[in-house]
Amino acid sequence: MTRTIVASATREIIIGFDQPFCVIGERINPTGRKKLAAEMVAGNFDTVIKDALEQVAAGATMLDVNAGVTAVDPNATEPALLVKTLEIVQGLVDVPLSIDSSVTAAIEAALKVAKGRPLVNSVTGEEEKLEAILPLVKKYNVPVVAISNDETGISMDPDVRFAVAKKIVERAADYGIPAHDIVVDPLVMPIGALGDAGRQVFALLRRLREELKVNTTCGLSNISFGLPHRHGINAGFIPMVIGAGMTSAIMNPCRPQEMEAVHAANVLNGTDANCTYWIKKYRDHQPAAAGAAPAAAASVPADGAGGGRRRGGREARRGAAG
Repeated sequence: MTRTIVASATREIIIGFDQPFCVIGERINPTGRKKLAAEMVAGNFDTVIKDALEQVAAGATMLDVNAGVTAVDPNATEPALLVKTLEIVQGLVDVPLSIDSSVTAAIEAALKVAKGRPLVNSVTGEEEKLEAILPLVKKYNVPVVAISNDETGISMDPDVRFAVAKKIVERAADYGIPAHDIVVDPLVMPIGALGDAGRQVFALLRRLREELKVNTTCGLSNISFGLPHRHGINAGFIPMVIGAGMTSAIMNPCRPQEMEAVHAANVLNGTDANCTYWIKKYRDHQPAAAGAAPAAAASVPADGAGGGRRRGGREARRGAAG
């Protein structure tokens, strides 16, 4: 059974087919969040602190930490900013962290100060990235997210995306990195733009689980990009991808509707033994009154955080970052 171990200084988490779904909190990311970006550039980490605490309180298994402020030169500024952000977050919470950057120097700087066993987010199938990131993964003995695109970009053909994932797993093996330390992101496409995006990712997930035997993740809200009532789409998508074999996702844990879907999927997938967590969480649950506005709708951040632009924004920076 494939198991990817991540850890903070005091807490170990297993990502695996026989484990509860791993929720990786997405909100510590200035991509698409002008207010947060401006705060981080100015050395103000109040929102970072608030987001870290709120996401863990909401049930995040891990936190993604990104300091990609694209308004400035990332190669010059991102390493120090990522280190500062990481140090603040790991001093606040005990969950494992995901080091999220397209800048190799930033990833290396963060790995030097990270406690426990963080997840590196990420490496692509581009030769330059493979040669830069995989030696760091080996050196620090950490798992890594493998994004299924290469020099040709993101293919609309799921067979090509599978081939890129397989290439990354094989290249990692050349460095002595086992498949259980590769968490593949098969790249979820927006269903509003590509009508079979759902069926594509379900088929890809099954292949990744059965043929490569790797754990998987995604930017969850990409599926609903451009559609109204996105959280309804996201909540429907969650149990379907879990049923197809996905074992983690980068998402906003502060959305009750989506977290309910995660917990329910864990029950139905057999990873919440005896429904223990569900019963503890929802024993006294009171449904919203008929006609009441969903609580999640009232909590949409004014700056568009968690709106699905995160993955695309990071990909746009890949070509310019070293």
